[in-house]
Amino acid sequence: MTDALDRPTSILVLGGTSDIALATVRALGSPALRRVVLAARPSPGRDEAVESLGRDGFPGVVAVDFDAAATASHEGLLATAFAEGDLDVVLVAFGVLGDQQDFEDDPDLAVAAAQVNYVGALSVCLRAARHLRDQGHGTLVVLSSVAGERARRSNFVYGSTKAGLDSLASGLADALHGTGAHVLVVRPGFVRTGMTSHLEPAPLSVTADQVADAVVSGLRRGSTVVYVPAAMRVVMSGLRHLPRSVFRRLPI
Repeated sequence: MTDALDRPTSILVLGGTSDIALATVRALGSPALRRVVLAARPSPGRDEAVESLGRDGFPGVVAVDFDAAATASHEGLLATAFAEGDLDVVLVAFGVLGDQQDFEDDPDLAVAAAQVNYVGALSVCLRAARHLRDQGHGTLVVLSSVAGERARRSNFVYGSTKAGLDSLASGLADALHGTGAHVLVVRPGFVRTGMTSHLEPAPLSVTADQVADAVVSGLRRGSTVVYVPAAMRVVMSGLRHLPRSVFRRLPI
């Protein structure tokens, strides 16, 4: 349960080595956050994430094995996590960016990306939502992307997976209304992280810390959707309504 100041005290991070996810854990803060479960594939990066949060003063940080593409294992992971104590936040923070040209040259790569970004997310979101509903409180935080709002030539495969995820999360928000559980959909623009370090930052780019701050603010307000930066809401509203003949000529 949340503490006396309505701050989350427990979180399950699906994608526990994500720069944005770890920034979000830190932004939620210690000592309020007393239980942190980092779900990710075994790796030196996962070990370092656990050790780093421990050094920063977070108690009770544990790592559990998680493979987004291994959907048959998801129910066991979530059931165990909830059985070990209530969870105030379940953060869905995994995904692969990939390369658009590689996806077009080798459609199997595109299928593998969709298996992680959409099918894997579909699996954990539906299961987590059910557990949160049964628990009667808590928030499912889903890291989406503005890339899902309108397909662009430069990354339409990735954008299509985020469009599916965004639609799923938005529907779950409606399905959970009135149950005590909530969904927060986070739509950042370009985020400067390790995953995007090889790319030229786009206008209005943000850091992982800025996304984390927006998540914390959204949780505090009980928001359903947040854009990062906030100005991206206006930008995307304009882009969604541009005629296709104009949109396809934009250098984006």
